Amino acid sequence: MSGGGGPVSPSRSGAASLPGDRKREVLAAGSPIQPIIKDVGEIYSRLLDHRPVIHGEIRYFVKEFEEKRGLRELRVLENLKNTIFETNEHVLPKCEQAMHGNLSEAFKRLQAANDLIHRVQEREHEERKLQADKLMAREEKRVAHWEEFMKEQQKKQAEVDEEHRKAMERLKEQYSEMEKELAKYVAF
Repeated sequence: MSGGGGPVSPSRSGAASLPGDRKREVLAAGSPIQPIIKDVGEIYSRLLDHRPVIHGEIRYFVKEFEEKRGLRELRVLENLKNTIFETNEHVLPKCEQAMHGNLSEAFKRLQAANDLIHRVQEREHEERKLQADKLMAREEKRVAHWEEFMKEQQKKQAEVDEEHRKAMERLKEQYSEMEKELAKYVAF
């Protein structure tokens, strides 16, 4: 392929076109390129040309669905359509009606339970408030009682202190009189 110079391109006859006389020589001699081209064509048709396989699959598909199965799919689809129609016309409205009835009943029960819970909470709140008020009243009473007790204790303490002071004065007077009398006896 070295020689005249241009690139090799396949011609209509399947032989490579070579410039000048070289082309005639290759064709006349029964060149080894022709079997290669034939092999390349077979490889192309086996690996890259999928038309025969696709045509076979199409024929199988048509045969399977038109000839063997007949109208079976059509009957199945018709049955499905009837079932869906029956469901939409009869079953679904019954289900909706039952659902609305049950939901309204459940809603009423939930509201009644909610009202009951609110009443219980209000009673509990009132009870807690009453307990807190009682506790506050007891605390105030206890504080007042404590203050009265402390005042009484201070009064008693003052009385005891006064009695102690008077007793001390009496004792001082008594001892001082005893000292005077003792001094009389000692002076003699």
